[in-house]
Amino acid sequence: MLKIISVVGARPNFMKVAPLHRAFAAHAERVRHMICHTGQHYDEKMSKIFFEDLELPQPDIYLGVGSGSHAEQTARVMVEFEKVLREEQPDLVIVVGDVNSTLACSVTASKLKIPVAHVEAGLRSFDRDMPEEINRLVTDVLSDYLFVTEQAGIDNLRREGIPDEKVFFTGHVMIDSLAYYREKAALSDALARFDVLPKAFTLVTLHRPSNVDVKENLEKILSLFESIQSDTRFIFPVHPRTRARIAEFGLAERFDAISSLTLCDPIGYLDFLKLMDNAALILTDSGGIQEESTWLGVPCITLRENTERPITAEIGTNEVVGLDIPLAVEKSRAALNGSAKEGNIPELWDGRAAERIVAILLEKFQV
Repeated sequence: MLKIISVVGARPNFMKVAPLHRAFAAHAERVRHMICHTGQHYDEKMSKIFFEDLELPQPDIYLGVGSGSHAEQTARVMVEFEKVLREEQPDLVIVVGDVNSTLACSVTASKLKIPVAHVEAGLRSFDRDMPEEINRLVTDVLSDYLFVTEQAGIDNLRREGIPDEKVFFTGHVMIDSLAYYREKAALSDALARFDVLPKAFTLVTLHRPSNVDVKENLEKILSLFESIQSDTRFIFPVHPRTRARIAEFGLAERFDAISSLTLCDPIGYLDFLKLMDNAALILTDSGGIQEESTWLGVPCITLRENTERPITAEIGTNEVVGLDIPLAVEKSRAALNGSAKEGNIPELWDGRAAERIVAILLEKFQV
């Protein structure tokens, strides 16, 4: 019996592990698949919603590390995860994405000589000011199996000297979740709750420190909302840290003055997928949403200077504009007027990435 521990730490990780868990369940006679939730994302209500939405079992292991600086959080995960590994002695640890838990658990497993598989490997923004870039670089160096979502990932890993035999192009498990849950999400009443019609609103997500923790940059994004407020309704699920910065920077009145802007607390996966699927436009600084919007065929404007997911801009619906607000206004109005850039779905983004990953691992471990 092959014992595998998959690590989740923050909300995007849940969407990536859910299809893996289903794929492993089809081989339950050969694989014991365990889920370790580090508690890096410590909002109990939101974590609960995500586990329910994604039909995941309660995690086998919960570390409860909570918040802190990058070093504090990473260190706590390493200390607690080492105890888990010594007790469980798994044959493989799977980490996904690029959060602090991904880095911490890959380092801990490697030092105990336990093989590591990195799902969503090889992505690079080439911007080491992003903590996620450091996490990606370290995790990929340590991983024994690197599962890649797009050609750029293969090119990056080859350039960094990762042997080809460790790298596998499998498609994207995040897209597996979109394809699997889209029908269920269609039953959500999110549009009615926000009082919006399909394709008649803009969905906003912002969480990058470079955008929300810098007053000048947050003001620039606010000016974008002000410039196009007569063209669209906005729905903006606000991260608690972003809400705190809006207050701290004295911008609450300007936000409140935009009558077409609805600020709300973070929402569950199915509700959010319903909103994404029905948006006329998405404004974001998220990595994953660039990919999801490409698969859904929804125009996406990324308020960042770079993207680690270049295929979304090369062939998808994504346009990366940084904080060039006149350009963002121009692109937003084009999308809202029906003249958005058209996109295609990348190779192997077909909802079967998890099946490919599991098949490769079963072959490699000969179970």
